[in-house]
Amino acid sequence: MKYPVYERFYTWQGEGVHLGRAAYFIRLYGCPQSCPWCDSAGTWHRDYRPDGVTLMSADELADVVRAESPEGAVVVVTGGEPILFDLAPLTDALHALGRRVHIETSGIAPLRGALDWVTLSPKPFGQPPLPEVVARADEVKIIVHEPGDIQAGLDTLTGLPDGAVIWLHPEWSRARERDLTVLNAITQAVKENPRLRAGYQMHKLYRADDLDAHSDKRLIPLGGNAALGY
Repeated sequence: MKYPVYERFYTWQGEGVHLGRAAYFIRLYGCPQSCPWCDSAGTWHRDYRPDGVTLMSADELADVVRAESPEGAVVVVTGGEPILFDLAPLTDALHALGRRVHIETSGIAPLRGALDWVTLSPKPFGQPPLPEVVARADEVKIIVHEPGDIQAGLDTLTGLPDGAVIWLHPEWSRARERDLTVLNAITQAVKENPRLRAGYQMHKLYRADDLDAHSDKRLIPLGGNAALGY
């Protein structure tokens, strides 16, 4: 089996429970959700299609992970929408290296592969997550572009484990512009429900991903300002 690899790079996890942890990212191509503010639109949007997508086997990906990151760095499989692919060969190959494997997904298909951490980012305006994926989630990341996105995201989480952390992330253009309508809505929601946590994409402040030569540095301005690259 070959996976369509849009990009791969070594950086650190910029959000969620594992914030600041060294992480090798494998970003797969393809997604049906078409989020209007997507910050990885090159993985699906017709205006940002790459010239070509590299196809790599599980063993080939494990080889580059071993060569390009030290032991102890987790591997994050993201997209696009990585849940569309059978990740079992990849997780097996990475576990053979002693690596933990995380996934970031909207949860629209069954999970395949022995995943050590599941970050669910529901897209209530598109395809909702499957109940079986909600039940497997270790943490949830709700992207807040408008205040109503908070409740819409929470409404998709029936069956979420009690120990799963729920993050509210301002969509990046809202965060960058310090949109108080969104930021204050997140603050109020967290104060009303202490299970919720306010999140942020810290790697974008550091521009940490840009330091790896493999990361995609094109300006992809969905939902934001083309001059600023978001």
